This record gives sequence, C-alpha cells and structure tokens, in this order.
Amino acid sequence: MQVALPTLNRLLQENVLEIKFVRRRPKPGSSPTRRMLCTNAATLLHSREAREALHYTPTKQPPKYNPRAKNLLIVWDIFMQAYRTISVDSCELISQIPANDEFWKYFNEVLYKMTPEQKTTFMNI
Repeated sequence: MQVALPTLNRLLQENVLEIKFVRRRPKPGSSPTRRMLCTNAATLLHSREAREALHYTPTKQPPKYNPRAKNLLIVWDIFMQAYRTISVDSCELISQIPANDEFWKYFNEVLYKMTPEQKTTFMNI
C-alpha cells in the first residue's frame, strides 16, 4: 500500500515498519528498489535494548536541508543500524510491528538469527 509522508511519519512514531521504495541512487548490480525495516519510535530507540542490539545513537544535529520539502523522511534503519533518508514518492508500506515487546519478540525470534546474506537478500527484494 502506497503511503503519504504524514501517514508514514505518524506510523513510524509508534511502530517498526517494513517498507519498500525506489532507490534514490541506484546501485549497479542491485535491485532498483530497497526494502527496509525502520522506525522513529522514541520509546524503542531510547531503550537500553536498542542501544545494545541495534547500536542506536541519537542524532547530533538536524540536516542542513528541509527533508519534508523534498518529500523525504529520515528514519532509523534497523539492519544498517544508522539513520537513512528515504523518498516517500514511491514508498510502499508492507507491514508494521508495534514498537514494544512485540517487536523485541520478533527481533529475538527472527532478525537476530539472520545471516548477513539473508539481511542483504531481504533489503534487495
């Protein structure tokens, strides 16, 4: 389901989202789209678990441009363990997981067990 920036931004505040979007900078040999597990849920990101398991670190300063003016969102990418900027122009919401114990259960049962190759495959589908 395609989502608009305000909707995606609101969902990211309380959930971990699986999204798919067209890459802003295509990579030779890679899919033209990128799939991502991401969140901006402060309660999740500022937890001890996120600092340890997701290597979360808060931002130091805002970007020097207005992302919303370009229909972009800055999100925490769970696999890459860093902030990423995504274009909402072609963003599809695939699934959502509440950013609470439900996410940590999913993390421990599924994500933690994934190999680097499985994570790369996930991102390039």
